[in-house]
Amino acid sequence: MINKTSKWKQDFFTIWAGQAISLITSAILQMAIIFYLTESTGSALVLSIASLVGFLPYAVFGPVIGVFVDRYDRKKIMIGADLIIAAASALMAIIALYMELPVWMVMIVLFIRSIGTAFHSPALSAVTPLLVPEEQLTKCAGYSQSLQSISYILSPAAAAFLYSVWELNAIIAIDVLGAVIACITVALVRIPKLSLEQQSLNRNFMKEMKEGLVVLKENKGLFALLLIGTLYMFVYMPINALYPLISMEYFAGTPIHVSITEIAYASGMLAGGLLLGLFGNFKKRIILITASIFMMGASLTISGLLPPSGFVIFVVCCAIMGLSVPFYSGVQTALFQEKIKPEYLGRVFSLTGSIMSLAMPVGLILSGFFADKIGVNHWFLISGMLIIGIAVICPLVTDIRN
Repeated sequence: MINKTSKWKQDFFTIWAGQAISLITSAILQMAIIFYLTESTGSALVLSIASLVGFLPYAVFGPVIGVFVDRYDRKKIMIGADLIIAAASALMAIIALYMELPVWMVMIVLFIRSIGTAFHSPALSAVTPLLVPEEQLTKCAGYSQSLQSISYILSPAAAAFLYSVWELNAIIAIDVLGAVIACITVALVRIPKLSLEQQSLNRNFMKEMKEGLVVLKENKGLFALLLIGTLYMFVYMPINALYPLISMEYFAGTPIHVSITEIAYASGMLAGGLLLGLFGNFKKRIILITASIFMMGASLTISGLLPPSGFVIFVVCCAIMGLSVPFYSGVQTALFQEKIKPEYLGRVFSLTGSIMSLAMPVGLILSGFFADKIGVNHWFLISGMLIIGIAVICPLVTDIRN
């Protein structure tokens, strides 16, 4: 079933070359849209709604989308999702030629792009084990994380430069081109299809949706890891939104200081992804996951204890936080790809993405409230201590340890 010949490397890197280009052009457009909304409205509420629109489809429709990913040809789903994203962007670019883009139209396009991503991400994760030998999955997860971090490093600077010299519709055109390139690279690779028995086209839709959860629950270790991960995301995701606040308010910085922390984080993530790619065959993966969570917790705790003059140490902490990420998310992705049968992977990845996405807004609302009350540095300290607690609990759970 899985292509284990030497050709798998060529296939994997062909797909990922296209994905990398599409990822970078999408990230640049996403940043440019944030600049556009900030410039045209100056409203924090509008930016909050835009970020909510960005991940709401995944949170709400994830389990339903997963059934489609498992039922139908994943190659066609990936190409279709990219084309939908490109079409929505192209329409926005054409309208921008003739009029000032209204905020509601930008929100609709963001929503459509988000639905496309909600189909594309689980399909890509479910396709990888059909191409890559099982023992290479952790390494490939490391390389995938590296590509993501490169897009995080490049996109803010590239978006800021392009937005200052070009119209928004020219930046949109680059993203459309990126999506078309991604479609071509996927089309070039022969992806093994699931057999008709595995696709189960005539089955009950609701039953299939529940099967994703049943399969996950049956693997007690993965299910426990998902619960730990949800708790981790619940505490950590709000911190993501508070980096600009701690950099500018607590450390009395400027937008340049915010950029420095973002680049430090993304550079650490790139280094972590490359290390995981090189040494991904490490057998005791629970040690990698626990160490990753502990590094994140320790870095946040130190950040929360720093005086207002400690910005340089905070930048180092940001790099360590970034370094820790691939050893958690990359290893977890590879474990799911190894332990779950290919015919259930779309549902399982959509379900896990949905659960994680639902943890984010709840965490964001709580953190925004508490950070205002107790100070953003204290929130970093509390979050760090909670995450260290999660790192201590993780290896104590027998199912995860096994």
